[in-house]
Amino acid sequence: MAQPFTDESHPAEPYPGTRPDHCFVHVDETGWPVRPDLTMESGWRVEPENIDLDQWLANHGEPPLSARMPVLGYGSNANPSKVTWLREELGLEGPAVVLRARCEGFSAVWAAGMRARDGQRPATLAAEPGHVEEHSVWFATPEQLRVLDRCEGRGLRYRLVRLHTGRVVLYNGGVIDSVLAYTAGSKKRMPVLVNGRMVRCEDVSQRRALTLGERPAMTDGLDVTEVLGEPSADDWPELLFVYGTLQPGASAWHLMEPHVVESEETHLPGTLFDTGQGYPALRPGAGLGVPGFVLRLRSPEAALPLLDEYEGEDYRRVRVVLPDGRIAWTYIWTSAVKGMSELPDGWDVNQIRSTSQP
Repeated sequence: MAQPFTDESHPAEPYPGTRPDHCFVHVDETGWPVRPDLTMESGWRVEPENIDLDQWLANHGEPPLSARMPVLGYGSNANPSKVTWLREELGLEGPAVVLRARCEGFSAVWAAGMRARDGQRPATLAAEPGHVEEHSVWFATPEQLRVLDRCEGRGLRYRLVRLHTGRVVLYNGGVIDSVLAYTAGSKKRMPVLVNGRMVRCEDVSQRRALTLGERPAMTDGLDVTEVLGEPSADDWPELLFVYGTLQPGASAWHLMEPHVVESEETHLPGTLFDTGQGYPALRPGAGLGVPGFVLRLRSPEAALPLLDEYEGEDYRRVRVVLPDGRIAWTYIWTSAVKGMSELPDGWDVNQIRSTSQP
């Protein structure tokens, strides 16, 4: 079983520093390994305590994954020692949640200009069809995102965007569509060109990168939408998995229908219980036995607060991974299930409706 590690095992110099080959959560100059685990409410387990990541965060007085935004970390932000620097120099507070991801269709390349504070060459992002790299995704609170904005010089050196190029796949198989990312916002942060070609960070060390010159590319080739103002954790994803009274045609569908663009039938790993109160209860886990619908919401920010109120204190909204890798919101049952009858894998939607009368 993986053990906690300290910053000393991952020095920040030279830029971009080294990074763990696994997901981690970081606080007080120490990182704890994080693994995918479908039996946990968050879908992730912190080692070696074998505790749900959301519970680990709650134990530190911090918000869960559902209140955090995914931000691509392709340079030094995946380095644990850099996280400590953010705390000491820019006031970063709370645990940093850093999850590894397979990134397809783009690459981290060296930028045209140098960093003013230490003369090192930073990374920037560029489109590269067919290419695959490993990077990280911060799940940042709004306050942590403001610190990253200051670190990256949002609006001056880099822009905060939603990245539509390529594909970002977490270690649990979840696909983050339109991940937040910092991309070039000035000529000095555009990719540097050497003999007309961009230079991948994975191919050239910082020492060699210092000799590359400062000829900027005209474009990074990325398909992005710049983020104006402060994004919200409720912005993403646009999908919601429903399995009870909120399904099309069920008793509470009238609450959902004005907010839904499209719907399709699907299923979700987990176990479904009959509460005996006219609606079912979902608990996370293995298997493919919970049928339902995935709904695309017109505006998650408008719909989700209304649904939070409707679901009440016995349910908690979390992000889950559908069988095809898409990530969706759903509501899991957080109260006791003792005495409830378990609905077996393979039940279809109509049978659940008939039994639970949602």
